[in-house]
Amino acid sequence: MLFDKKILERNEAGNLADYAVKSRESKGRKYMEEANDERLCFQRDKDRIIHCRAFRRLEAKTQVFIAGVGDHYRTRLTHTLEVAQISRDIARRLGLNEDLCEAVALAHDLGHPPFGHGGEESLNEVMKNYDMHFEHNEQSRRIVEKLEKLYPDFNGLNLTYEVLDGLIKHQTAWDQAGMEFEFSPHLEAQVVNVADEIAYINHDIDDGLRAGCINLGELDKNKLWKNAKKEVEEKYGKYLIKRVFISRMISSVISMMVEDFCTFTESNIQKNNINSVKDIQKFKGQLADFSPEMRNNCGKLSRFLYDNFYMNPEIGKFIKKGKNSIKRLFELYIDNPEKFPKKKKNINRDEFVITVKDYIAGMTDGFLMSNLLDLSHDLS
Repeated sequence: MLFDKKILERNEAGNLADYAVKSRESKGRKYMEEANDERLCFQRDKDRIIHCRAFRRLEAKTQVFIAGVGDHYRTRLTHTLEVAQISRDIARRLGLNEDLCEAVALAHDLGHPPFGHGGEESLNEVMKNYDMHFEHNEQSRRIVEKLEKLYPDFNGLNLTYEVLDGLIKHQTAWDQAGMEFEFSPHLEAQVVNVADEIAYINHDIDDGLRAGCINLGELDKNKLWKNAKKEVEEKYGKYLIKRVFISRMISSVISMMVEDFCTFTESNIQKNNINSVKDIQKFKGQLADFSPEMRNNCGKLSRFLYDNFYMNPEIGKFIKKGKNSIKRLFELYIDNPEKFPKKKKNINRDEFVITVKDYIAGMTDGFLMSNLLDLSHDLS
């Protein structure tokens, strides 16, 4: 039996929670399209994201370590895939729309420039010189609405309004934290926000340990880590080889975070009588979150990472090199517009600055360094 779109929509509506976003209730897309297959609308969105060029470039963009310095460190792409996986797991547990969660997760870092958060800071600093700014969530939305050119009738990917809403309202400790919106994001977007946090805390601990930047014994001071260690030792014993031990520890911490998040979020939903998407939009505050105790433990792990990993002198060298390279290439293009490969005719100064920003933000780490080297040599 083939399940056509009507059956899929009916099954989805019957299986999901009342407060989940349903495909058949989507507000649609900016440009009208005639659906020519049996996929649900959010399925189409995630397929479009995976097949766009900006998504493929994430493979060679920095998460913490510059892409290419090690075979097993996370890149921006593997981070994205981990966020998508955690988002789907949580969505299934809470009765939310997995396809919508996955689409938002897959697109949430498309606008991230090369060299990680240092690169974002660098681009923002140079844009301020022209009374503008750079923020990677805004750039993600700009990519899917304007910069990707894969269709004959419109620019961008023409994603649904629900996915776009999730992108612009993406908030973590690194991303526009504290911004207020007229309407709260749907629960699927709130899930991706926390899945992002769960992913980067745990994979950065893993990468930091692998690189020798983090002392394993220091982590024992964190209550959550200690609880996970007790669980792992009870299940597997105390004499695992280090690589296996770390793997089981990361898995255990993720499981504890996810379980706490799901339980506390469900409690919030019940306590606040949330019965529809409109109830979520009107609710002032964050429904999807950790318990206060887990939030405190996560905050301590984040601060530990900041002090012992992100501020590590070796990591600092990577960040500083990347920031300086972005600023230098930006200045060279602005001062030598004839050397810019994508300059359009009859555009003013501000338009040119934005075009340069778009070009650099879309670069991979290696492509930026190659361009900087070639352009510097050409101008010398």
